[in-house]
Amino acid sequence: MKHIFGLLLAALLSITANAQRLDLRDINSGKYYARGVQPVTSSADGESYFQSDKENKMIIKYSYKTGLPTDTIFNVKKARECTFDSFQGFIISPDEKRLLVYNDSESIYRHSFKANYYYYDVRRKLVRKLTENKEKQSIPTFSKDGRMLAYVVNNNIWLSKFDYDTESQVTKDGELGKIINGGTDWVYEEEFGTTKLMDFSADGRLLAFVRFDESNVPQYSMQMYENKLYPTLFSFKYPKAGETNSVVTCNVFDIDSKTIRKMNIPQGMEYIPRIEFLPTGDELAVMTLNRDQNKFDLYYANARSSVCRSVIHEENNRYIDSELFDNIHFFGNQFIYMSEKSGYTHIYLYDNTGVMQKQLTNGNYDVTKLLAVDPVSKIVFYEAAEDSPLQRAIYKVDIVKGLKTKLSVKQGTNNATFSENGKYFINSYSNSTTPRITTVHDATGKELRVLEDNASLRNTLTSLSLAKKEFITVKSADGRDLNAYIMKPADFNASRKYPLVMIQYSGPNSQQVLDSYGMDWTDYLATQGFIVACVDGRGTGARGEEFRKCTYMNLGIYESDDQIAAAKHFATLPYIDGSKIAIWGWSYGGYNVLMSMSRGNGIFKAGVAIAPVTDWRFYDSVYTERFMRTPQQNDSGYKAGSPVNFANKLEGNLLLIHGSADDNVHFQNTMDYAAALVKANKQFDMFVFTDKDHSIRGAANRTYLYEKVIKFLKTNM
Repeated sequence: MKHIFGLLLAALLSITANAQRLDLRDINSGKYYARGVQPVTSSADGESYFQSDKENKMIIKYSYKTGLPTDTIFNVKKARECTFDSFQGFIISPDEKRLLVYNDSESIYRHSFKANYYYYDVRRKLVRKLTENKEKQSIPTFSKDGRMLAYVVNNNIWLSKFDYDTESQVTKDGELGKIINGGTDWVYEEEFGTTKLMDFSADGRLLAFVRFDESNVPQYSMQMYENKLYPTLFSFKYPKAGETNSVVTCNVFDIDSKTIRKMNIPQGMEYIPRIEFLPTGDELAVMTLNRDQNKFDLYYANARSSVCRSVIHEENNRYIDSELFDNIHFFGNQFIYMSEKSGYTHIYLYDNTGVMQKQLTNGNYDVTKLLAVDPVSKIVFYEAAEDSPLQRAIYKVDIVKGLKTKLSVKQGTNNATFSENGKYFINSYSNSTTPRITTVHDATGKELRVLEDNASLRNTLTSLSLAKKEFITVKSADGRDLNAYIMKPADFNASRKYPLVMIQYSGPNSQQVLDSYGMDWTDYLATQGFIVACVDGRGTGARGEEFRKCTYMNLGIYESDDQIAAAKHFATLPYIDGSKIAIWGWSYGGYNVLMSMSRGNGIFKAGVAIAPVTDWRFYDSVYTERFMRTPQQNDSGYKAGSPVNFANKLEGNLLLIHGSADDNVHFQNTMDYAAALVKANKQFDMFVFTDKDHSIRGAANRTYLYEKVIKFLKTNM
């Protein structure tokens, strides 16, 4: 018996000795990042996809069914008059006879960029610069037949006609800081997730675009310091809560007559988040929101007469989620529309008169994304959190029969990208212990092949001594079950008491507690003698409209109440030291750190707030007013939700971190809050990343940041 025990002990010591130690630099460098596949573009018939090779030297056409290459449609070594050795990205024309490749991309804001584009005629195998204009181009948009291309240079729209090898200027009033044609301003890009509002009619004779007049939008300026004797200013138009927005109009350019007509959209509209021509005819779908974002109107505008007719009008007691507009799909004389009107997000079928035909999904769960529509077989494909808010699965529903089928088979998080008309899909699956597995499926859900299984990463992970996520529930301040997870050190000893770090984001419709793979600095933190926990409080997503919208008009109250309640619960656990609980967050999470430490009566011994909002008056109009309305409408809500007003009640050791060139949550937030802390005689620590934006990107920057955070936690816990 003693001999057997000795052998077991020796084996255990050997395993422990051979286990690799997790290194923070490895995490930040992407060593444990689960690989996916190169982005793909579906062919028009949905049977093939286009993908660049790993060196970005070729664009290859593959069969979805077999996975075999069927054609190389572009090769830098074989293309005539090609002057570059590789490219950064590409766009295929709808007829697949033409394509664009680009290089020298230059970021504008978070998603938008401009670049040098090159036009390639697949049949002639000839490359040429898209335009002789020396300025870089942005948001190129092919006509439906691929014979024309609209693009933007210096806020003006240009039009190329490939058959005639000509280009002409469509608009001439574009000007930086004043007029934007076809593109979007800062707040649309950030909060509506769009950089382009431009579309061709089905016959290619009309080009619709949205025009932004941001002349009266207040300007925000940031100093840029690095390598400059005298710091320079970076200035851009940024509408803060209650301030002037861009004035937007929807216009149509008649390509034959070279005239521009303004669509007569009824008054009361503040935002146009999306436009799209219907599959046939001259009608343009225009989606609008009022400034309070609680009234949505879908109009069909006759692009030749400019007359608009109302198709859908929906109102909400709180707000309408603008992300739902990305899930509207037009086909034939019908369209798919997603709405929360049942209390959960579900899919509805409408005809083009605006009459609802049927509700396609129902139940006490949220549909989280519309994925594809097959207009021939009348099938809608979608993603939903039906099994659990912690998971995502892929489904299809028959429009005619109403029959629903689950296509994904593995429990965890499934994300799918479908080919045109839903013939095939590429599925990305993971759970908390399984790195991403990327597979190809047909429309029945049958797996055809594996594209990436991350076997090498899985082998690497088995050699590490890692904390595991344990999914649990804790009670909210009002007694509801909140989804959470807890990570204990791999060598956890139940007889010890550990310091606890609570991480969270907490913003409206967000989720941190998900059954999906991810390696982050918190995995390293769990090797440093800490227990890590995460709680999704009230206001977070995939639990129905009431749960995610209950924070309306009162941001920061329920969110902090729930983190405080969770901290009190964790403090009762025998293996957690209730006197050593910290809270951490970035952006909205940083904001909630400050609210929680100011309202928690000392439950948090320490906190780290990175790039926090400290007064909603400082944040952008679209996001803030969606949840709070304007300061003029909701003065009490803004005051109650501002950490600046409660700086004198802050309890615990605080570390503030911000990038000085944050164009999203401005450095002004941290500076104003720091002044309030000084006035209240509250000691705190603060660190600034020079000229870094909201994300503080770069492996070296992230390693420096997290080393500083961990050192702070060890010192102050």
